[in-house]
Amino acid sequence: MPKVNVYDMAGKTVGEMELSDAVFGIEPNPVVVHQVVVNYLANQRQGTQSTLTRTEVSGGGRKPWRQKGTGHARQGSIRAPQWRKGGIALGPKPRSYSYTLNKKVKRLAIKSVFSDKVASNNFVVVDSIKVDSFKTKTVVEMLKALGATKKAMIVMPELDQKLVKSAANIPGVKTALVNTLCVYDILNCEKFIVAKDAVAKLEEVYA
Repeated sequence: MPKVNVYDMAGKTVGEMELSDAVFGIEPNPVVVHQVVVNYLANQRQGTQSTLTRTEVSGGGRKPWRQKGTGHARQGSIRAPQWRKGGIALGPKPRSYSYTLNKKVKRLAIKSVFSDKVASNNFVVVDSIKVDSFKTKTVVEMLKALGATKKAMIVMPELDQKLVKSAANIPGVKTALVNTLCVYDILNCEKFIVAKDAVAKLEEVYA
């Protein structure tokens, strides 16, 4: 079983914790992680791009010249794709890029990124994360004490509006609940900071 130190908000070690092998000690599967990240990014696409076809651009209602005898190539409309200001042939139209993956694939991916964070010592367990008031300075000091000077994700066992709003102004810092975690966001952060109570919930959900 992998073991990690438990810290307080001041960055001092207050204990040690054993993590579940089934969630935090598996062999990471980079292929599955890649599939889930591509799926996440595809689902974020708006798909609102659009071009006008020759039937949608204005003008071109009549034949520009007669079929034969002019020396020109035959033309049916000045709004055909080969004309300037003509319609676009085979251009993009609004559509959905979203698709679904199996739940087992998503679960394997998230356990893979958990295990990778533990193996690289970027999985930080905090005894208790509490903010008494809406104050960004408290969260900044905690992150500095835990060595999270770059991108970080803070995982709460339950919703704490004071913590969420206190961390909202800090660049590169995200807050999340156990049931709102995303593989892309976990990969995108350097330090994965979890409250001790949230670890038990993660093991319960993903074991």
